[in-house]
Amino acid sequence: MPASDLARFRRLCGQFRWLAVFMVCSVAAVLVLMFVIAPTVALSRGVFPSHVSPVDLIEKAVWTTPTLFYLYAVWSIGAALGQVSKGRLIQPVLSRALRHVGIALGLGGLLSVFGITNISRLIGGDQGSFAYFDVAGMTLGMIGGALFLLGRVIDQAGAIQSELDQII
Repeated sequence: MPASDLARFRRLCGQFRWLAVFMVCSVAAVLVLMFVIAPTVALSRGVFPSHVSPVDLIEKAVWTTPTLFYLYAVWSIGAALGQVSKGRLIQPVLSRALRHVGIALGLGGLLSVFGITNISRLIGGDQGSFAYFDVAGMTLGMIGGALFLLGRVIDQAGAIQSELDQII
């Protein structure tokens, strides 16, 4: 790869890192505003809406928990691209990022498909059902598992490559 293309690639990686940071921070700020600041202010003023019960608020927070895993996946991608933009080797950065993103997407997907409705029913919410199919959560879970496995394959390829380099 020519030096100008490499510099452009690293610059784009750095820009993408900042885009990931912006996305994670802005979504996290909105979540904190929705589930921490607004309810706290409403309770301190004593003007909590009568049609919103604490169970409803907790249920909405439970339904939002997979978002935290997805934000961690985006943060991991941003961190990896930030390292690449600083000149780190792609192979070790990529394998670590794939494993972290895979675990985050897999856990978020599993929680979305199997955990949310059951937790919602346990706390007395009204959005749980026995036959709930979250196709997006299933897809993200499968993609997360595949990315985790690909990260392990890249690790093994790197180990084999270093072994071959020592032989030569």
